[in-house]
Amino acid sequence: MKNVKLLSMNLDNFKGVKNFSLVTNGLSVRVFGDNATGKTSIFDSFLWLLFDKDSQNKKDFAIKLLESTGDEIHNLNHTVEATFEIDGTEVTLKKVYSEDWVQKRGSATKEFSGHKTKYYIDEVPKKKKEYMDFVAEIVEEELFKLITSPIFFNEQIKWQDRRKLLIDICGDISDDEVFASDNQLKGLALILKGRSLEDHRKVIGERRKIINDDLRMIPVRIDEINKSIPEGSIDIDAIRNELNQIDTEIDANKTLINNIQNGQALQSKELELKKVENDLETVKRAFESDSKDKLYQLQAKLQEEQSNKKILDMQIDEQNRATEYSNSNIKRIEEDLVKLRNEWTEENSTQFQHIEECVCPTCKQDLPVEQVEAVRQKALESFNSKKAAKLSEIDDKGKSLVQKKNQLLEDIKGTASNIEKIEAIRSDKTKQIEKLTGEIEALNRSIKDVSESPEYIKFMNLRQALEQEIATIKNQSVQAVQDIKEANAQLEAKKRELNAEIAKYANIDNLKARIQEYEDQEEMLTKEYQKLEHQVFLTEEFIRRKVELLTEKINSKFKLARFKLFDNQINGGLQEVCETTYNGVPYSSLNNAMRINVGLDIIETLSNHFGIVAPIFVDNAEAVTKLNAIDAQIISLVVSEQDKTLRVEE
Repeated sequence: MKNVKLLSMNLDNFKGVKNFSLVTNGLSVRVFGDNATGKTSIFDSFLWLLFDKDSQNKKDFAIKLLESTGDEIHNLNHTVEATFEIDGTEVTLKKVYSEDWVQKRGSATKEFSGHKTKYYIDEVPKKKKEYMDFVAEIVEEELFKLITSPIFFNEQIKWQDRRKLLIDICGDISDDEVFASDNQLKGLALILKGRSLEDHRKVIGERRKIINDDLRMIPVRIDEINKSIPEGSIDIDAIRNELNQIDTEIDANKTLINNIQNGQALQSKELELKKVENDLETVKRAFESDSKDKLYQLQAKLQEEQSNKKILDMQIDEQNRATEYSNSNIKRIEEDLVKLRNEWTEENSTQFQHIEECVCPTCKQDLPVEQVEAVRQKALESFNSKKAAKLSEIDDKGKSLVQKKNQLLEDIKGTASNIEKIEAIRSDKTKQIEKLTGEIEALNRSIKDVSESPEYIKFMNLRQALEQEIATIKNQSVQAVQDIKEANAQLEAKKRELNAEIAKYANIDNLKARIQEYEDQEEMLTKEYQKLEHQVFLTEEFIRRKVELLTEKINSKFKLARFKLFDNQINGGLQEVCETTYNGVPYSSLNNAMRINVGLDIIETLSNHFGIVAPIFVDNAEAVTKLNAIDAQIISLVVSEQDKTLRVEE
């Protein structure tokens, strides 16, 4: 750990200080002085000596002493000299800033040509580059300012740089650490398949858009197909079965005619009748097996409906979790609103206070009444302006929180509507399950009479027809042949009529099949969209969990300071920020004492991380009753009205 201590520092003609010597011997000291006596100039001179900048990080600040008229005093050397102890070794640095007057040839007077600066290390004159390189070897400029001023980190560097510095110190959180921290996120790693979270969210967004477009068009396409289907309907399968039966009858009749004419009709019909009677016995034996097949079909349908109901239960649970999450955010917002109202009330109750200075600090004469009143009026205007700005800022924050709360309430309404719709579907599924259960129980209790079987009836009718044909053959042959031919003619006419009907509705099956394809596609896309919605939920949970882990990791490095690294957006997203807080209060709203102590806490962490301790200058130290304990040299600059000249005290 490198240790840099300030042993002493001398100022000559620097800003408002004509001559001042600060001797610390490497210890912490307090410098007392009234306003405008040069306390801040001490820190300015310290930084100017090292980096050519003041405590506000400005390079072009005024160094020269001024007359009471405000004009610069010329022909002075403006000098800052300081002795440091660096890891036990003393070194003295000095800079002298002066005007450069040149007498040109032929001129009796000198002319001002600019300014010049001389540099010294241990009394040895150095060029500027040599001097700056030597200082850089001690410590890098930005780091030195971070560890010597409690306000530099929070007030003089961009929030992006603060955020980067914190992550550099504490380390980022890897995706694997986030996955391991939450069981529900472990599946997300498999979903990503090596793709970055941001890229996967883009893929989901694009796929959801495509699915939405497809789902929007499917009803339109189904409607177009329905319009192209002829009015009315026929049972194509029944007609085709009837045609097959007609063909069978025609062929049978032709065979019958041949048999009659050949004298074999009676024998053939008797053999056919015997076969039909065997078929009747086969149907009777198989009937009980068919009843069991029906039972299995109903049980399979019941399992399918029960599975669908479980999916709906999961969807309702997911919607309820979303409602709980929104209610949690609303509760937090309401707590923040209470804090803002208290803050507004406190700010609104502040009263203007002004200490009138009626004596000129330079000439010690009484100031004119109108000048005193003008100063007071200016201070009052400044107070009112700042107070109004602060109240407006609190109002704006409150409006923003109310807007967020209203949006969350709208989200809850939407979720409730979704739950109501899903509940309605689930109710239908429950009724269907009850219906199927009843059918299964009824089927188990009863088995139909085989005589009611369509197959059995068909063979019975065929047997009766054969018996009648056999009787006809026995009674007459010539007339039988004529009757059979007439029957075939009627069957051919019926066949032509049925074929014409099929031709009329030939494409209906294809159109209905297309509609079924669209309905199946709609169901598939709906399920896919629900899966994508779940993936979106997981990615949002991943981001929030990573935010929590990163914030916890960084905050663990500090005793007082806490850091807000992300802001919740109205649309549910997160925006990177870097805001220092203490007990939930933003740094910008802290009083001076707490800002200083939080700054010292940050300096301690930075010093430990970078391995260097340097003198810390605490301006306006009178605001702090107790400084945060830190193992470093502290130079406190304290406003003291009775000290009209600077006074040093250990």
